[in-house]
Amino acid sequence: MPFFNLYDHGFVRVALAIPEVRVADPDWNAARTLELLREAAEARALLAVFPELGLTAYSCEDLFHQQALLDAAREALGRVVEASRELQIAAVVGLPLALDGRLYNCAAVFARGRLLGVSPKSFLPNHQEFYELRQFTPGAISRRTHVDLCGESQVPFGTRLLFDVEGVSRLRFFVEICEDLWTPVPPSSFAALAGATVLVNLSASNVTIGKDEYRRQLVAGQSGRCIAGYVYAAAGYGESTTDLAWDGHGMIYENGTKVAESERFVYGPQLVVGEIDLDRIEADRMRNTSFAQAASLHASECEGFRRIAVAIEPPADERLPLVRRYERFPYVPADPATRDSRCREVSEIQVQGLVKRLRAMRSEKVVIGVSGGLDSTQALLVCARAMDAMELPRANVLAYTLPGFATSERTLGQSRRLMEAVGATAGEIDIRPSCMQMLRDIGHPFASGEPVHDVTFENVQAGERTSHLFRLANMQGAPVVGTSDLSELALGWCTYGVGDHMAHYHVNASVPKSLLRFLVGHAARTDAFGRDVSRVLDDVLATEVSPELVPGSDASTPGQSTEAVVGPYELQDFHLYYLLRFGHRPRKVAFLAWNAWRDRKTGDWPGVADDDRHEYAIGEIRRWLGVFLRRFFELSQYKRSALPNAPKVGSGGSLSPRGDWRAPSDAEAAAFLADLERVPDREP
Repeated sequence: MPFFNLYDHGFVRVALAIPEVRVADPDWNAARTLELLREAAEARALLAVFPELGLTAYSCEDLFHQQALLDAAREALGRVVEASRELQIAAVVGLPLALDGRLYNCAAVFARGRLLGVSPKSFLPNHQEFYELRQFTPGAISRRTHVDLCGESQVPFGTRLLFDVEGVSRLRFFVEICEDLWTPVPPSSFAALAGATVLVNLSASNVTIGKDEYRRQLVAGQSGRCIAGYVYAAAGYGESTTDLAWDGHGMIYENGTKVAESERFVYGPQLVVGEIDLDRIEADRMRNTSFAQAASLHASECEGFRRIAVAIEPPADERLPLVRRYERFPYVPADPATRDSRCREVSEIQVQGLVKRLRAMRSEKVVIGVSGGLDSTQALLVCARAMDAMELPRANVLAYTLPGFATSERTLGQSRRLMEAVGATAGEIDIRPSCMQMLRDIGHPFASGEPVHDVTFENVQAGERTSHLFRLANMQGAPVVGTSDLSELALGWCTYGVGDHMAHYHVNASVPKSLLRFLVGHAARTDAFGRDVSRVLDDVLATEVSPELVPGSDASTPGQSTEAVVGPYELQDFHLYYLLRFGHRPRKVAFLAWNAWRDRKTGDWPGVADDDRHEYAIGEIRRWLGVFLRRFFELSQYKRSALPNAPKVGSGGSLSPRGDWRAPSDAEAAAFLADLERVPDREP
């Protein structure tokens, strides 16, 4: 069971709790707070965050100077803390607290019936509709380090408290309050440098037109800069509308990425849960060396943080999948509008890279091999657009289709139609005679009539194609544009050296197969190159991926299926992203894949009918991840160490030895495969 539990994979589930409130009614508000706290605990969250001054309501104004209200708030906190005794969850609630003749806007942290710490607000707004300095005192003014509260003595008090959850490695959270985030240097910045991995904000934040988007920018930016989780809970329904309105806007972000968000303008309570990946935070901080440099530079500001233990344990003996959505295609935005923009941007990056290389070479032509498959199709479109950008005729794209022993009628027809429709100068060279000469020269059995279709037979064809293209390039004074993609390079599914591995310049080398499919689909759907081209693109998208190096049963059927050997590209691209981008252990990658692919979902997958969309059980995921690990870590690095130049396209990484990935060619996959052994082959 542990494998199917999110807490076994470096995640922590947190909750945004936005209760309905009554102004100046702490008893009623405490009851609503407890209802949501119990609900969060039942959802197996380990941390629940409530809004600013939630036990009284934020909008009490001068009622905060009434002793009866302040006493009632303390009593309400005591009841909430005591009621939490049987709950395995930490909570942060807001209340006003009078100390030493001053009033502080505070966040109280408690768990399992114990008050663990109180953090006062550092920055008090006193402009426009805000005038908190009328009632409250900035937290930094207090010289106190402890308070006696809720029947407990020596409760830590201050603006520099870090809370360590004992049952979850690396979960250390810090609390700030509303305006603290809106300052030039939020207190959470130094808390992150001091080791906090999750930043918590109790907010009120009234709503005005467009303010929600600015809040998102603030939270996303702070979580991204701090390389941390950020949990933001703002006041909702029930606050006074004498002069203001409230939308109950809550957010959970991780390293700049939105994990979950509340619905705004709800006329009642809300509880939103989401998971924060602590492994990702740790990995990104480790890779981002400037984070450690900043911690060293600001060492004096990071001193003085006190660490407080939080004694709660996550549920370890039950099946607990993620509620957080992990997209099946991490290289492709899920939102259609964003996806279209991303497709245009990727193409522009590819085109700009090629244009710069051509101008540097003083060349006005390119040579490219066109197979009628997905990779060469996108590369040909890039070449055509490069000619457009250079204000040169598309006829300067010297495109060749090079049929061999296993070329199907389908792909040959598609390559011919595509070259013509794009406007390239089309050529066709049958490589079989030169392949037969090579096979005879080396004494291969196929040259004597034996149907031996081994690796040599395959690579002779791949080599002859590349050899022809390079010699054509010599004649034309033009570079060969390569077509291999990121997925093939990760799996080593290319012929080294004199083969599809090599070119003068690659355009697809950091574009995975799943993204290529969307790029070609976008060009087809938008008629970017005209309707004639779009019709061919639709046919290309519906074509099975095959190297077409082994003859099939007839001329119309490929004798090979690439994905039957190296695995489904849609799944292997998922594995690639989380291994390359984050360095996750294989066991965690399998868990993420299981969460993403275990149920049948409808999703845009150009060229694939709804009935053909896939789901993968944990046993299939384990099998294909094993193939990936062996091919990626043990068998294929020598090919990547000798990659031609190519532009990096996405943050998901490239495999160039001059870019994101430098690795030894003679490494072993043993450690990765050993970790994979801990993945079950079936669900309980």
